[in-house]
Amino acid sequence: MIDQNGEMRGIISIDEALDIANDAGLDLVNVSPNAEPPVCKILDYGKFRYELQKKDKQNKKNQKVTEIKEIRLSPSIEDHDVQVKAKTAAKFLKDGDKLKVSLRFRGRERDFTDKGYEVMMKFAELVSEYGVIEKQPKMEGRRMNMFLGPKKDK
Repeated sequence: MIDQNGEMRGIISIDEALDIANDAGLDLVNVSPNAEPPVCKILDYGKFRYELQKKDKQNKKNQKVTEIKEIRLSPSIEDHDVQVKAKTAAKFLKDGDKLKVSLRFRGRERDFTDKGYEVMMKFAELVSEYGVIEKQPKMEGRRMNMFLGPKKDK
């Protein structure tokens, strides 16, 4: 048992520990029940729970949730349009989000997948300052998909 001042009291019976906690006006909390023997501590349980909630809230606040943003291209896209979409993508990557770049082939465009691959690689080159290719361009049905992730700072 550990008392309210943080000092070890040694191994004592539950009844004695409860009496000591009642005399102090505090609660007896089983801190580590799996230990041999179990460790109990005398403390204010309400304050203890409040501190835990505060710590959890702080940890949640410091957590960064990464989202997957999507940018759509086409095989016959013009250079300026690619540059405009690359600026948007760079903004997403700066914010720490992942990026899915998809290119849809319609009709006879499916015969020219190499042109789509060139567009994807050009796009990846434009945003290479802010992100890296996590998954190379790959055909999936009528779409070609590529995944970009933010660059890791050293």
